[in-house]
Amino acid sequence: MSSVLSQLRKTVQEHALIKPGDRMAVGLSGGKDSMAMLHALKKFQTFSPVPYHLEAITINMGFNNFDLNAAEQFCRHLDIPYSIIDTDIAEIVFKIREEKNPCALCAHMRRGALGHAMIEKGLNVLALGHHADDVLSTFMLNFMYTGKLNTLEYKSHMDRTNIDVIRPFLDLSESEIVGYGRMHKIPILKSPCPMDRKTKRETMNQLVKDLYKSAPHGRKNMLTAIRNEKQCNLFTHKMPL
Repeated sequence: MSSVLSQLRKTVQEHALIKPGDRMAVGLSGGKDSMAMLHALKKFQTFSPVPYHLEAITINMGFNNFDLNAAEQFCRHLDIPYSIIDTDIAEIVFKIREEKNPCALCAHMRRGALGHAMIEKGLNVLALGHHADDVLSTFMLNFMYTGKLNTLEYKSHMDRTNIDVIRPFLDLSESEIVGYGRMHKIPILKSPCPMDRKTKRETMNQLVKDLYKSAPHGRKNMLTAIRNEKQCNLFTHKMPL
């Protein structure tokens, strides 16, 4: 636990993720990352040099088989205010629009619903549970599918809602978060989405894991390369396609 909280504190301080008086919401999907994030931020709140308010929000997309009882009990145990925002995102994405690649639209609508709920509650910071392995899979997704060298940021700003988005777990590995969750017996909700484990992101996750088998230091070196902008050497002139 101490290593996870120590790294979280270091990341928060190095990247100035939290300001005094911030009113923060964790986007609680029910997955291992967001549940562990909520737990860690609650623990960090007790010794953080910067005071902040903390609560949790779940966007209920309208799937019939999404049971949030465990999340409600978890928040009650941590004494964290918890809101469930009911939406019809699932119906719009899968039935009305019949999206073949629904993830982008779904993410956009969920983020919009989160932003609207946060404005109503007077919250100004959204904490998301992305970790270092998400940095690599996002980089590969953009590299392979959009032709961009781009990945997740520690902190960004949503202009339309004036909300800061922070990712305090970005220096932690997925395995560290899994271990933290097991240590504290943090519940995990099963995703109701029919695309769960069938997305392009999952394909990239498997791709980078396969790369590590032939290049054991690949994960460390890829993260070093992404974080070291001084060593970035790319074409600066247009090349024919």
